[in-house]
Amino acid sequence: MLYHILNGDALKSQLEGKITGQLIVARECLVDGPITSTNLSSFYKERAEFLSTAYGDSDPGKYYEKVVPEFEQLQQIEAGAAVNLWFEEDLFCQVNCWFVLHLLKQTGVDIQLSWVLPTADIRYGFGGMSEADLLKAFENPTALSKYAFAQLSRLWPLYQKNEIEAMLEVVAPLKTDFPFLSRAIKAHRDRLPQANSLGRPKQALLQIMQELDTREFGPVFQAFHKQESIYGFGDLQVKRLFDELVASS
Repeated sequence: MLYHILNGDALKSQLEGKITGQLIVARECLVDGPITSTNLSSFYKERAEFLSTAYGDSDPGKYYEKVVPEFEQLQQIEAGAAVNLWFEEDLFCQVNCWFVLHLLKQTGVDIQLSWVLPTADIRYGFGGMSEADLLKAFENPTALSKYAFAQLSRLWPLYQKNEIEAMLEVVAPLKTDFPFLSRAIKAHRDRLPQANSLGRPKQALLQIMQELDTREFGPVFQAFHKQESIYGFGDLQVKRLFDELVASS
């Protein structure tokens, strides 16, 4: 059996009916909000409550309807299955992918993993690729060795604890095939507030607001998306940061 684990519903709409295999969507933004619980039941509850308040939807039950069933499918993948990871190079995608790899590793099932990477600019990812480009990427994935799988599955628990140097050590042997891993980890390190800094994303937003001389979100978001594409933040994530800055000024 062939499975495709996708980075979102937009990619699913691009691929549905075009490729063989079962499509599973990682409908999360684990780069934002609490991720401390190591118990899955508590973790899902934590995430449902956060997302239902942070993103303007008062019904945490939707998380259990839309998100959890997709992750539960990962835990049911059978031995010998081929699994393609469709995740981009930015931090948003990477964090979701680390969680997915952790879940897959926890099953103890022997699977054949490959990574399908976008060929478009990091700002556009899969969304910037034509159907022909997506099919070509599908036909030319990068295989993950058992060693690479084991290493990458360690990233999620380290990320939960912000053990950044340990994360960099984990990905160092994989630099040739996956150079973007260290870039994403360093971007996470740089976004953490320090005594003299709000963290890279907020500092970038402040600079953009000053350069554009505006507090209008639209142009600020467009400039941030172009300048800080390594984060992969959508408008919802950037708007939360933007609103916090405006409220504190």
